Amino acid sequence: MENRSAPQSPEGCLTVAIRIPVRIAVLVLVVPVRMVWDLLAAGAKAVRRVVLVPLWRMLVVIPFEWSYRFLLTPLGQAIAWLAGVAGAGILALGRGVAWLAVNLVAAPAGLLFRTVLAPLGRGVGRVVRGIGTGIGLAARAVGFVLGRVLWAVFVRTPTTLWRLLLRPLLRHGLLAPGSWLYRNALTPLGHATARLGRAVGTALAAVARGLGALVVVLFVVPVVWVYRQLLTPLGRALVVVVREIGHAVGHAWRAAGFVSRAVGRGLKWLARNLLGRPLRWVYTTLLTPVGHWVRDAVLRPAARAAREVGRIAADAARGAGRAAREALASARETVRTARQEAWRALVGGSPRERVEHRARTLGSTTTASGAVPAPEISLSKTEG
Repeated sequence: MENRSAPQSPEGCLTVAIRIPVRIAVLVLVVPVRMVWDLLAAGAKAVRRVVLVPLWRMLVVIPFEWSYRFLLTPLGQAIAWLAGVAGAGILALGRGVAWLAVNLVAAPAGLLFRTVLAPLGRGVGRVVRGIGTGIGLAARAVGFVLGRVLWAVFVRTPTTLWRLLLRPLLRHGLLAPGSWLYRNALTPLGHATARLGRAVGTALAAVARGLGALVVVLFVVPVVWVYRQLLTPLGRALVVVVREIGHAVGHAWRAAGFVSRAVGRGLKWLARNLLGRPLRWVYTTLLTPVGHWVRDAVLRPAARAAREVGRIAADAARGAGRAAREALASARETVRTARQEAWRALVGGSPRERVEHRARTLGSTTTASGAVPAPEISLSKTEG
């Protein structure tokens, strides 16, 4: 059988009249709200994806995993091992205590029970059973006598007293006068009171019916008229208006969603075509070749030139250092020669032949140009 939709009730003129204006007004009001909502939702998703999730992972997940892996797991394993060791120790201690209890307490106690207490208990039991038999016979005799006495005092005497005295006194002293009083006095009085009560109830019911009719005429009828003629149509109209507003809000929210997505797609298309593609074209067509040319034609030659200049400067610095060291060596030799000449002038003696030595430069194995005189003569030595 084919599925048929349920027949819809015909719509009133009020519904048809307010539907289109309400939907248009609600759509105008809801579209900005839906766009702001979509923007906030997109921002919230971006913040969650970019900030909150990494922050949560960095502050909570990673420290927890690290703590679980490097702290809690070794600590739990150590506690489990200690618990196992302690359990084994306690089990061994319990077994030792049980062995001591069995061998030091239970065995002597069992031997004492079997050899001493059991025979003694059996003898005491025989004696007690004999004594109990005699006591039981005497108790049964005393109980029989005492039962007869109690039956005579508490059963026979009250029964005789009730049959001979109390029952005739109760029958003729209380029941007969009470029955006469009920038949001749209380019953007529009750009937008269019942008739009076019915009359009063009838009167009160009549008054209540009159007051009810008055209340109905003065209050209920106007209230019912107002409810039927004013409140019911107004309520139905309000229900229709509220329902249409709800439907309009739902349709407007969905339509605003389509509008918001369309606006978003349009903005995305504009951003891609107005910014993304031109920037990509500029980057791939202009900046990339210019960057490659700058790298190949400027930066790399400049780097090579800088390295060459650095090498030349280093060579120059080394040459300047070598010249300075040679100048210092020459100055030291001049001072040494002047000091020797001054010593010979003061002390006297034939001049010594100068023996030239080849001096080495500081920090180098090559010999410097120009011979350096022999080492200086100490002032503490005199020439012979």
